[in-house]
Amino acid sequence: MKLLPRNLQALWHQCGRGHCLNHSQLLRQSFHTTSPLAVIKPFLLSDIGEGIKEVQIIQWFVKPEARVEEFDKLCEVQSDKAAVDITSRFAGVIKKLHHEPEDMAQVGKPLCDIDVLGEIDPGDKTLLESTSEQAGSPTTPQQPQKAAEQQHSQPNGEINPPNAPKAASNSKHSSLATPAVRGLLKDLNINISEVTGTGKDGRVLKEDVQNHTAAPASTPIPSSSPSPALSHSRTAEAETTLPLTPIQSQMFKTMTRSLSIPHFLYTDELNVTALSSLRYQLNNHPSQTDQPKLSYLPFIVKALSLALNTFPILNARIDTDTDPSQPHLILRSVHNIGIAMDTPQGLIVPNIKNVNTLSILSIASEINRLQSLALASKLTPTDLTGGTITVSNIGSIGSTYVAPILVNTEVAILGIGKKRIVPAFDEEGNVVKKQAMNFSWSADHRVVDGATVARCAEVLRGFVEQPECMAVRLR
Repeated sequence: MKLLPRNLQALWHQCGRGHCLNHSQLLRQSFHTTSPLAVIKPFLLSDIGEGIKEVQIIQWFVKPEARVEEFDKLCEVQSDKAAVDITSRFAGVIKKLHHEPEDMAQVGKPLCDIDVLGEIDPGDKTLLESTSEQAGSPTTPQQPQKAAEQQHSQPNGEINPPNAPKAASNSKHSSLATPAVRGLLKDLNINISEVTGTGKDGRVLKEDVQNHTAAPASTPIPSSSPSPALSHSRTAEAETTLPLTPIQSQMFKTMTRSLSIPHFLYTDELNVTALSSLRYQLNNHPSQTDQPKLSYLPFIVKALSLALNTFPILNARIDTDTDPSQPHLILRSVHNIGIAMDTPQGLIVPNIKNVNTLSILSIASEINRLQSLALASKLTPTDLTGGTITVSNIGSIGSTYVAPILVNTEVAILGIGKKRIVPAFDEEGNVVKKQAMNFSWSADHRVVDGATVARCAEVLRGFVEQPECMAVRLR
């Protein structure tokens, strides 16, 4: 008896009362007393950069008691940058989802609990106990068994075998759609489970929603004479309350923070006639057949990078976190230039990394890559974080002038207007056609003065109006 643990000695003595247990049964009895905390780990929302503290849950790809493998998708979240898929870092069984779709999840807090069939560290155990206390129902050894019984039991009392095929579910966990489509569903007051998805893995597309709303429905035949109430409703003003989309919600927070930055605006007109001619020659050169077509934007982005070499303060950021009473200016050696892009989901700003080391062709290829990923909502956190200065090409839509707004991680932004044909005088005084663009700068007036912006704008003008000067400085 000295070889047995104390908690097994009572069971051993039961042999004398007709309840004989052998040694292997005792060991199994001992293992059954192990707490389930030893196999459940909380899956924490990792830091996705750029000071983001919370994200919105768009949809779950899993549900409780579902098996997941490493790198399987758990959920889709929306930050103020873009929608991102969160994948599992380990394999196991989903035990609990801590958030519903549309909830806000905090960075560093649990998203879900996963049974990983392994030991749990003290930090994870503390998180599990705290979340269980908040829910008002501590985790017990019987919970997994009850969940399994509920999963396989039917209303008529029949029990499904564990390997029986499950019926297709229209729950929120199996309904897939992009944030834009979900916003459209909210606007039309349509439950996503009522729409048949035709996209990949049953994803609901915009066309599916349109087809659903266009489906014929049985409606009563109106009477020949309009009722007074109907006549009154035609003239009354109607107001519709719409919730903000995930990107709009994050944009609201980001732009609200930007209100604390005193903006300095500087606008000038640039002659892009020579640049337009060079661009036409390059796009029609035989060597360019396998290269992307060059727009004005890659030239401007490269010219901006060259100008930042002379004025590095415009590539800096203000550090107020280390010592709020004594802010510091952090100069950055790399030029990660953000490109504002209009997508079906809203405005996002991915950035081109290390522009100071790239050629104009490489910049053009990177812009095309980011644009394709943005339209497909496939941008990664790496694409969306680490920007040092931004270019907003609002002229591609049609604007001439713009007053761009800064974000709190940058001190300057450049807005580009549309190209226009305007009359001008040549050196002999003759009226000629000139191709012009308006460049609009905004800078943080707490650390950048107007003279610095004006001098940098003049350097940029020289590279854009005389692109051969830019060519001799390319690496």
